[in-house]
Amino acid sequence: MSDAVIPPPLGPDDLTAESSPVAYETGGPAGAVAYVTLNRPEYRNAQNSVMTYSLDAAFRKATDDPAVKVIVLRANGKHFSAGHDIGTPERDFDTYYPNVAALHWDHTQITGADQRLAREIEVYLGMCRRWRDMPKPMIAQVHGACIAGGLMLAWAADFIVASDDAFFSDPVARMGIPGVEYFAHAYVLGPRRAKEILMTGMRFTAAQAQDWGMVNHVVERDGLAGKVDQLCAAMVEMPMQGLFLSKKAVNICEDQMGLRNAMDSVFGWHHYAHSANAEGGGDSLGGMDAKSMKSAGAQS
Repeated sequence: MSDAVIPPPLGPDDLTAESSPVAYETGGPAGAVAYVTLNRPEYRNAQNSVMTYSLDAAFRKATDDPAVKVIVLRANGKHFSAGHDIGTPERDFDTYYPNVAALHWDHTQITGADQRLAREIEVYLGMCRRWRDMPKPMIAQVHGACIAGGLMLAWAADFIVASDDAFFSDPVARMGIPGVEYFAHAYVLGPRRAKEILMTGMRFTAAQAQDWGMVNHVVERDGLAGKVDQLCAAMVEMPMQGLFLSKKAVNICEDQMGLRNAMDSVFGWHHYAHSANAEGGGDSLGGMDAKSMKSAGAQS
């Protein structure tokens, strides 16, 4: 085990602390909007597990608050999210942070493939699925980079509104891995676009994402928050039951089209790739790190 001092699990009441990797506040139209803000701007909002569990606490808080009807997921700093944390000084909190969401057994005392599987069921695929199924609608307000694990957060939302400077990418094929854990690519992009962005590692713009059906609206950066609040205002006027059942109905249709089963299947191949990398070279990420991914053009 590491000798690092690990912060205690963050609960809903801790999200107002300045040092929290996720900020939480309510306001907006009729005061019925919960704003959940990624708050590691110095690391381009890379997601370590402290952030991920903090997001889980924030979404629980919004879901439990009867005054909240809509959730907005946004970010401080230059970028929405550079993806999973594979290189910051706090990265090791991913490995040693205690399991508190109880989606799978604790991964912190085990090693190798068992740890990777347990951790990614809990922290990545499991949480994103749970957030996608929250009974309240969520809008992802995206600016700047939305890379790999950032896509997972945005895709768990019901709407995506992007600034015209936003860009997207899932470059993890450079690691020999078939896309991020929440594998919705073929559903949100279509099969041929999904193959193109995965097999080339290409960035695509907000305008392209809108044209392909992944993004609802693209606006100038200065108008991003206003456009999101406009959508929130329209939803706040709807009855909560109507919002919940409309979201549930569309999610059921996606699942009937195979989304959930496809994710389960690809998740298995994802972990085959991790294990094959580890067995072949001792590194489950195929020798890639934050620096090499950035130099390859994956982040900005």
